[in-house]
Amino acid sequence: MRETVDPEFAAYVDARQGRWIRTAYLVYGDLQRAEEQLLDAFMRLSLRWGKVDDPDAYVLGNLYQAALSRWSRAKPFEGEEDLVKTALAALTPQQRAVLVLMYFEELTEFETGEILGMSHSAVHSTAMTAVRRFRLELGTPDWRDVTRGDSR
Repeated sequence: MRETVDPEFAAYVDARQGRWIRTAYLVYGDLQRAEEQLLDAFMRLSLRWGKVDDPDAYVLGNLYQAALSRWSRAKPFEGEEDLVKTALAALTPQQRAVLVLMYFEELTEFETGEILGMSHSAVHSTAMTAVRRFRLELGTPDWRDVTRGDSR
């Protein structure tokens, strides 16, 4: 067992943990669970540090795979009154993960699919369904139904 931490690994964790705890919170809907899952993902990476080609993809894969588990039945954002959080809570874990990876992490459908173990076409259809459902939960209709104001 190592007595010291690789300085490159420590710098990597330090640089990414703030952003990823926020994204994990959006997916899990519970800060404690998000912190536990991120710590677990970093721990797994530490065991393979130097052997992984893309540490970001490795961590994100570990972080979000647990959210998609059928054993992950915890109700997200329990007791929240924030409209965005309640809209996120109405989505399935898979829909939340796809939205967060594509719109918050700004990943492509292909990158999102690789992290979540889904085809890019499955990611695309999941994202479309999630956006539609998210808008409905927010009370925002389809953009085609929104009037643009008086154009006189």
